[in-house]
Amino acid sequence: MKRPIQQAGADAGKDRKGTSILETIAAHARERVREAKQKISPEEMKRLAIEKAEQEKQAGIPQFRFEKALAGEDIHFICEVKKASPSKGLIAPDFPYKEIAESYEEAGASCISVLTEPKWFLGSDEYLKEIAETVSLPCIRKDFIVDEYMIYEAKVLGASAVLLIAAILDEETLKRYRETADALGLTALVEAHDEKEIEAALKAGARLLGVNNRNLHDFTVDIRNSMRLRKLVPPQVLFVAESGIRTAEDIRQMRLGGVNAVLVGETLMRAPDKKQMLEELQGGNLPAVKICGLTCREDALRVNEAKPEYAGFVFAEGRRRTIAPEKAAELAEILDPEIRTVGVFVNQDPAFIVDLVNRGLLDAVQLHGQETPEEIERIRKQARFRKEQGLIIKAFRIEKPEDIEEANCSGADLVLLDNGAGGTGKTFDHSLLSKIRRPYILAGGLSPENVTDILKNQDPFERRLLYGLDVSSGVETGGVKDSGKIRDFVQAVRRKG
Repeated sequence: MKRPIQQAGADAGKDRKGTSILETIAAHARERVREAKQKISPEEMKRLAIEKAEQEKQAGIPQFRFEKALAGEDIHFICEVKKASPSKGLIAPDFPYKEIAESYEEAGASCISVLTEPKWFLGSDEYLKEIAETVSLPCIRKDFIVDEYMIYEAKVLGASAVLLIAAILDEETLKRYRETADALGLTALVEAHDEKEIEAALKAGARLLGVNNRNLHDFTVDIRNSMRLRKLVPPQVLFVAESGIRTAEDIRQMRLGGVNAVLVGETLMRAPDKKQMLEELQGGNLPAVKICGLTCREDALRVNEAKPEYAGFVFAEGRRRTIAPEKAAELAEILDPEIRTVGVFVNQDPAFIVDLVNRGLLDAVQLHGQETPEEIERIRKQARFRKEQGLIIKAFRIEKPEDIEEANCSGADLVLLDNGAGGTGKTFDHSLLSKIRRPYILAGGLSPENVTDILKNQDPFERRLLYGLDVSSGVETGGVKDSGKIRDFVQAVRRKG
């Protein structure tokens, strides 16, 4: 009788003896290798792999296709073909794996991940072989590699990359396996979970480093793990965030953290229309739109029609669009729950700002005064945003290169670059953006009429760092939010992608 897949839950990360499921799977992988070597000797498997690598060279097939596919301006998608997992059990009872891979390719995936682990993930070497023969995208063998034999197998099966998990391989073995993959023209995606494993991966010479947001010992997921560890990896090393990616906003946060690619499995596998789901995730590569200065119920309803990513309430005193907290709370209830709320403040007491956040009113705060680094840090420590990944945004008036340099040094999560003139309809000199070195929000003088040209004129580096666009008066007519202008602005930004 076939052993059932381990069920999700508190015990999913441990077997009955208290051994982590990762260690159990690795031990089983060693058994699989021993059985495989009885069928095809290590010498023969190595010969077949080297022969295939040579044939590919002669045919002009590029080496290291997998990592090359992940380099570029936007976040790239490694889409996973997976039937089951230890933490979730059976994910896809209906499993037309070749059709799934084809739908990923059609939707614009950069690479495909194929599970070949047979016991806990119900994977198969045949899935990899047939998918690699069906699609033109580079494929990675997603397995628990514990022997060089499995790397040679991957090459013979048609893989362009292999996964090396730092948690089950010591530094010396990681380096040796990476070198074996290199000799075959295979990319090694070295996977880490913490600072120690990041260090081991880099010492092993990883060119492509992945951080798994799922703890493989207890299967908890925290997508902020990638954000925390990205800063430890040199920019020339391509960085992949793995597991827990569910929404376009998650992708936008990954862009904010400097991630090059994401590996997405369960979200796509559970989607009835996988192509549509991938297209929705790819929306995270587009700049977010913030419609600022909502003051009444009609504004909230107009914003709901267009569904920008953010809506802003101005709490700064004495402004034309200033709103009372109680009124903002009413409008927040009307807004589509997927639209995140931002509070705009100018030199206001951090305690007041924190109070509004902790009431559950705001997903981000935007500071337009002379707020000090200490005040920003106080807000960061005390504010409990109603959604994960709450943002602290610091606005800067841009008139000269030194203003950009000041923004580059800010301790806020994001900077907003503005003309500082407030509703004049004029933009600042966008040539100054060549000095920006961090993700930013662009504001000042934006409108449905000029936003397309502004985006087209950006160079690739500025475009990659552009997190969002902030507009207020540019989508108003006679000082009132205009539903047509809001719609046209949002659509213009989304068409740019």
